Amino acid sequence: MEQRRLGTSGIVVSEICMGTMTFGTQADRDTSFRIMDHALEQGVDFYDCAELYPVPPSPELVGLTESWVGDWLATKPRDSVIIATKVAGAAHGWFNPPVRNDKAALDRNHIRKAVEGSLERLKTDYIDLYQVHWPDHGMRPEDTLGALDELVREGKVRAIGVSNEDSYGLMKSLWASEMSGFARYDTVQNNFSLNNRRFEDELSEVSRREKVSLLPYSPLAGGVLSGKYNGGRRPVGARFTDYMDATAPRQRAMAERFANERCLTSTARFMAIAEEVGVHPVTMAVAWSKQHDFVASTIVGATSVDQLEVIFDAAGLVLKREVLERIDEVSREIPYPMG
Repeated sequence: MEQRRLGTSGIVVSEICMGTMTFGTQADRDTSFRIMDHALEQGVDFYDCAELYPVPPSPELVGLTESWVGDWLATKPRDSVIIATKVAGAAHGWFNPPVRNDKAALDRNHIRKAVEGSLERLKTDYIDLYQVHWPDHGMRPEDTLGALDELVREGKVRAIGVSNEDSYGLMKSLWASEMSGFARYDTVQNNFSLNNRRFEDELSEVSRREKVSLLPYSPLAGGVLSGKYNGGRRPVGARFTDYMDATAPRQRAMAERFANERCLTSTARFMAIAEEVGVHPVTMAVAWSKQHDFVASTIVGATSVDQLEVIFDAAGLVLKREVLERIDEVSREIPYPMG
């Protein structure tokens, strides 16, 4: 499996990263361990988690995923595996994370508490990539970056990144790091898939020029690009099947965003392309994601080992120009299906 650098840091990772947010809800402990073991056997040395996981977040389960990853990590040589995790964003934004008594913030006090908790659950003395789960544009970026810089200087964190960020926020943070002499973000982890190409509009230019690597999450658009929701299907146990029936407005809104009619229509078009070129639609979606020059490692998820085969078939696969042109044609005819 190809290896790629995270930004301009010293960290080099596999082109596919194993996401863990399903571990504890959609995947039990034994299944989660088998997924991580199989990924490692296939050459995946990069694993992404968060203090909030598993999803959907709940006070009862928060931190469980990190604990399981930590138990698994303890059975491996520590330096052989690259571990990424995240500190939750501010509690007064679009979502109130169930951590630190519902008062999460991105200041030194909360970042310190968050990283100490993650280190304990992960059973390690350092985190390779520590990320801000979502930003707080209302506060001084120097306050967040100063706290993260301390962790880098102390050796508790090797590199830092941000997630769910926009062009303004990323450039503002990079400028603040440059002016203050703080560690800078080497990665940005945003939603990016065949059904959500917004990163290409502006952020891709920032990523290229500033050498901040994208770590795309949800390259299968929450599983929608597998085609499992097409034809009116609502597979039992699938995330958006559950979210469609959820009482929480946020979960219902996510189901509508990911699995609306425009998304299903574009998915059907992509599936037809994949069939004609002789690859699984999941394989094509992952290959398309990692083929961008600003992408370091594409984050995939699974709820069973069986799902991994078609994902890892994308390793080393390069889509031909004519395939990319046909994909672009669908995106032009059905622009921004996820809104």
